[in-house]
Amino acid sequence: MTPTAERPSRDAVRERSTLAAQIRSLPPHEAAALVERALPAEAVDALLQLNPAMVQAILRQLDSGPRRFITASAPPDVAEQWKRNMRYPEESIGRLMEPPISVFRPEMTVGDAIEALRPVVRAAFVTYVYVVDAEGRLVGLVTMRDLLFGDRAAHLADVMIAEPFSLAPELTVREAMRRAVNRHYPQYPVCDAQGRLVGVIRGAALFELEAFEITAQPGAMVGVEKEERIATPLMQSFKFRNPWLLINLLTAFAAGGVVAAFQGTVDRLVILATFLPVLAGQSGNTGCQALAVTVRGITLGDVKAGGGKVLMSKEALLGLANGAVTGVLCGIAMYLLALFQHETHALMLGLVVTVAMIGSCAVSGVSGALVPLALRRLGADPATASSIIVTTATDVTSMGLLLALATVLVR
Repeated sequence: MTPTAERPSRDAVRERSTLAAQIRSLPPHEAAALVERALPAEAVDALLQLNPAMVQAILRQLDSGPRRFITASAPPDVAEQWKRNMRYPEESIGRLMEPPISVFRPEMTVGDAIEALRPVVRAAFVTYVYVVDAEGRLVGLVTMRDLLFGDRAAHLADVMIAEPFSLAPELTVREAMRRAVNRHYPQYPVCDAQGRLVGVIRGAALFELEAFEITAQPGAMVGVEKEERIATPLMQSFKFRNPWLLINLLTAFAAGGVVAAFQGTVDRLVILATFLPVLAGQSGNTGCQALAVTVRGITLGDVKAGGGKVLMSKEALLGLANGAVTGVLCGIAMYLLALFQHETHALMLGLVVTVAMIGSCAVSGVSGALVPLALRRLGADPATASSIIVTTATDVTSMGLLLALATVLVR
């Protein structure tokens, strides 16, 4: 074959890779719009290069007509698997399944299995041979090493690993990750409640999706949608972010309302204004530390049933301890500043700042643990805008406590 004859094939491969790269960098609804403009065969080739969960998200965004054309252009086993995957919940690993391509019966010989695999391995990468009974139940698997070096006359039942580790399609990605964390297999079989093999999941696809969820958590804490990427258009990013900023504006007014409620105290003791941002910043950081640890614990499964009270107690004690250290330092700073400005209540002002810092840090620690736990109890993502809620709680508490104590104790 001449170089000229090869060029169209190489160009086609390059175009498919480019399309897959473009789709991978876009949220589902934008990727779907791009897929609709491509030829069905090219769209299928690009989709086959993506994480199956991403493929499902894109297919759901397509109109029925384009989806039907693309499904008809896919290999029959892949199209059937796509339909099967749609039956499972959005966060489940059932959305990640691919069709098993090397499934044999236990009575088949090793030699026959090798011959049956010869045409298969030319078109696909085979990791394991799955052995199922007459009802399709998974009874074992054979590694390629055991297959290639085994006695060709032996039956698969003689060389297989019986009752292999498998996952259920209804499991969430997070739960599947916990179960597979000590099993770094390249591929995992997925079986239904009756033990029937319904698909396989590549380990890389499972860890890729979990990595995406983890990277989305910091943004979710401050109101950035998971769908937003670097390539998201300006107006779409504005629509994603602005509602949360408006909510944050309302919560900021709550903190401002606390200051307004003690306007007389602020007018009388202007020196307090110097320490309002100090307390808000310190307690806010304490709350965000507790928030980060709690969200991480929920993600890794470290927060067991009934463990919320223990966690909140720990964060309250940590807040008290950290607040005591920083509170004493701030109290000394307030005392010295008050002396420099010839305030008559310098010692009492230092005490007020110390107590306010200790109290606000303790409340902030509890808030940082309570907010994600409450969101999880309500069925929401524990990271969803939790930083906005915690920041509001810490601002209101720190400013309110400082001004209330000053109103009562400094006359």
